[in-house]
Amino acid sequence: MRLTAFVQGRVQGVGFRWWTRARALELGLAGSATNLADGRVQVVAEGPRAAAAALLAALQGPDTPGTVVHVGEQWGAARGEQGFVER
Repeated sequence: MRLTAFVQGRVQGVGFRWWTRARALELGLAGSATNLADGRVQVVAEGPRAAAAALLAALQGPDTPGTVVHVGEQWGAARGEQGFVER
């Protein structure tokens, strides 16, 4: 399963991508966390649906660096991501 989440708020320059990578690796997910030009962070995570759903819940939770105001989500078929990178 592939989760693509678009995280909106004060999420750039606060360690958000590093934090996301750490949570994803703990859950056994592959993918990336990428700063977008509009200030959002795009998170792509592939693996078991339950693990991706747990990451999504963490992205929306109170322990994230910065301030998350909205998380948009898209689900689809996995594309074969390897490792987890920050971009």
